[in-house]
Amino acid sequence: MRQGVFVSFEGSEGCGKSTQIQEVRGLLEGRGIPCLATREPGGTPLGEVIRNLLKHAPEGRGMCPEAELLLFAASRAQLVRQVIQPALAAGTWVLADRFLDSSLVYQGIARGLGMEPVRQINGFALGACRPDVTFLLDMDATAAWERASTVTRQMGMPDRMESEPPAFYEAVRQGYLTLAAEEPGRVVVLAANRSVETIRDEIWQTLTGRFDGLSG
Repeated sequence: MRQGVFVSFEGSEGCGKSTQIQEVRGLLEGRGIPCLATREPGGTPLGEVIRNLLKHAPEGRGMCPEAELLLFAASRAQLVRQVIQPALAAGTWVLADRFLDSSLVYQGIARGLGMEPVRQINGFALGACRPDVTFLLDMDATAAWERASTVTRQMGMPDRMESEPPAFYEAVRQGYLTLAAEEPGRVVVLAANRSVETIRDEIWQTLTGRFDGLSG
């Protein structure tokens, strides 16, 4: 059986990752290609408990960056072994809402832990599992902060990441752009301030150019 394709979507809160995942999923399923969407943190029973602790639970307030990094890595390790690797082995496409790059940027750069410790910890947690291609939805830091703040107010639930100040979002954006410059063969940068359809079409064009069986 042919191995599935692992596609990750990255960017600041509010950049439109979830929307694009659903768009691409619809295109794949319309061509009879099995696919699975995942999210981080979460995606498994264990991961969802960790997600609540990282994002909403009062016990997570004041969490140190090192603990945050390890919790993200634990959730990701379970997701890889329980969900992602079996799906890929079965020939399913995996569309991931965040993966390793998020920790490199959020904890390594924005939290100031450094890239190398994040790579080492996630190297142990993930083994060789890495995305085949990553789409970075790049968005102005101020606009990302405003959009995320609006979502937080509408939901009425405090979110540790979405509650960060604009300077944090700027560090995140620059960190992502640095990663993209280091790995241009894997990371595709897309301007997120355009229509859903325009971004979707660019993603699809990239996928059809790299992977067989999608055109037509």
